[in-house]
Amino acid sequence: MTDPAAPSPVRIDLPDGTRVTHRDVAANGARFHIAELGDGPLVLLLHGFPQFWWTWRHQLTALAGAGYRAVAMDLRGVGGSDRTPRGYDPANLALDVTGVIRSLGEPDAALVGHDLGGYLAWTAAAMRPKLVRRLAVVSMPHPRRWRAAMLRDARQTAANSYIWGFQRPWLPERQLTADGGALVGRLIRDWSGPRPPEDAAVKTYQRAMCIPSTAHCSIEPYRWLVRSLARPDGVQFYRRMKRPVRVPTLHLHGSLDPVTRTRSAAGSGEYVEAPYRWRLFDGLGHFPHEEDPAAFSTELVNWLKDPEPDR
Repeated sequence: MTDPAAPSPVRIDLPDGTRVTHRDVAANGARFHIAELGDGPLVLLLHGFPQFWWTWRHQLTALAGAGYRAVAMDLRGVGGSDRTPRGYDPANLALDVTGVIRSLGEPDAALVGHDLGGYLAWTAAAMRPKLVRRLAVVSMPHPRRWRAAMLRDARQTAANSYIWGFQRPWLPERQLTADGGALVGRLIRDWSGPRPPEDAAVKTYQRAMCIPSTAHCSIEPYRWLVRSLARPDGVQFYRRMKRPVRVPTLHLHGSLDPVTRTRSAAGSGEYVEAPYRWRLFDGLGHFPHEEDPAAFSTELVNWLKDPEPDR
């Protein structure tokens, strides 16, 4: 358990000492913590599991230096954001994202999402296209590709065994917080390529997962994803996701990703009716933005600045 009197494990500075602006914004009936750096067009960064806004620490600096207003938000139930009793289906989580864009006073944003954040970025671009200027997705196929792979590809189903394990009540939460979040560290190292995030970063994620209720809220979206596969609300959601993405899209993936197979992610461009660029990082795993932040940030910034990203 986290000591309430201790310094916040999520409202922290960047590793090089750079101070980011931490604040809370209201959106979609909840309060969301954001970390902000720089001025210019908005780039909104969405983290995945088992992390929080800090996963984008390298990109915040790179984007701010390139002339962007870089904002990394904590998703509902994670980091410094509200831990609500419900609202963890992807449609509502995507409305959190677009609501934050509006609360920041911006007409639109370039969305950058990793893992679950990537799933929500795909969803937001389909549901609220006027609020998404560009889309960059990391280590996550389009929702309809994800569903097809989970149902038809035995190797992808096996790779996502942790998601099936999350369907049990209470035990996964206890496992994630046991021994100071040791499982979080093992997952991050197991899912990385030969250059995993540094030990200090891993310990930061472990501390954040041990904030009360975080483990439960982190798991809830994955429970919905599996339990809704055959439910009417899930069928309706995936039907809505047939709506094509009509903004320039950058799709980034690590060739050694053991969580999301390359063949599962590749082909997501069929749901994009706009310039679509696929970029495979050789020798990187599930966290390319942390495993090789310089190469990743260069790719992202160059694409954002390209006035005519080609297919």
